Amino acid sequence: MFTLTTTERFEQEIKKSRFLAQAGPVGSEEEARRFIAGCGDPDAGHNCWAFRIGTVHRFSDDGEPGGTAGRPILQAIEGQELDRVAVVVSRWFGGILLGTGGLVRAYGGTASACLRAADRQPIITLATLSVTCAFADEARIRAGLGGFPATLVDTTDFTPDGVTLRITLPCERLDDAVRLVTDICRGQARIQPL
Repeated sequence: MFTLTTTERFEQEIKKSRFLAQAGPVGSEEEARRFIAGCGDPDAGHNCWAFRIGTVHRFSDDGEPGGTAGRPILQAIEGQELDRVAVVVSRWFGGILLGTGGLVRAYGGTASACLRAADRQPIITLATLSVTCAFADEARIRAGLGGFPATLVDTTDFTPDGVTLRITLPCERLDDAVRLVTDICRGQARIQPL
């Protein structure tokens, strides 16, 4: 899965109707609704939109025939394997009716073109571990995890017997990290997922 790094705009004319797509990264439903409200143009005939954040997705046809605008925009988001993204497509009517199929192609195509032009980055899901170990093992654990990408090690607590570390790293490296800590501590560390 990917998300956008910045907002993107794309405009095209289809049978004298003007379509403007605006896409951007969003982290919550509230943020998506603010993005949508900020992109909608009151002079446009329709401001149709869709967003996807994990399993939550919403869309609106904003007065266009049902299923001809919001759903094709959402399908453009899903078809490009994007998440945490909102897209607004505004339409200014040009006098020629597009029909339901034409509207689906116009809204979906405009959203797709906008998303293809946008800069994106992979979404990395993180996991966090609590590791309680002896003082002597702390430096070796930090050194061993130093080679893991995007790993953050924080000291959270000191006790008379040792130290508790909070380790945040990509989920796909979780098993490797547990093995490394177990090996360094010879099975004596207490490891708990947070």
